[in-house]
Amino acid sequence: MTMKNFLTNFFKEEEGQGMAEYALVLGIVAVGVVGILVFFGESIVEKLTEIAQEFSGKTYTP
Repeated sequence: MTMKNFLTNFFKEEEGQGMAEYALVLGIVAVGVVGILVFFGESIVEKLTEIAQEFSGKTYTP
């Protein structure tokens, strides 16, 4: 195999590109989830506390 053939095949392969794209999408989703949790964090905790109180019949004040 010549160097030209090696380089041509190296740049035509798409397996590494697919993994990089998945990693990029996963990173974007992770940043989005963290942003949502920061923005809505307290209201989520309050709502889950209300639900837990309804199931247990107890009241809890943080």
